[in-house]
Amino acid sequence: MDSHDRQRAHWRKSLRITGILLAIWFFVSFVVAWFARPLAFDFFGWPFSFWMGAQGALLVYVAIIGYYAWYMNRLDAEYGVGEED
Repeated sequence: MDSHDRQRAHWRKSLRITGILLAIWFFVSFVVAWFARPLAFDFFGWPFSFWMGAQGALLVYVAIIGYYAWYMNRLDAEYGVGEED
């Protein structure tokens, strides 16, 4: 596989994970918030809509950022474009 093909493969995988994580972000930010009122059940002692707005979404955002950093470091190392120590 030549250099150009490796760059294209790296870019495709990078775009795919970015798209997946953006879809998760959209779901948590807009879909859950939009339908939060009908989801009227207690979650850790609080109404689900309140918990998702106050705690849950932030935890999901931090998890998305952590996973993205981990995945991209692994992907960069796989294709030899990572930062050298």
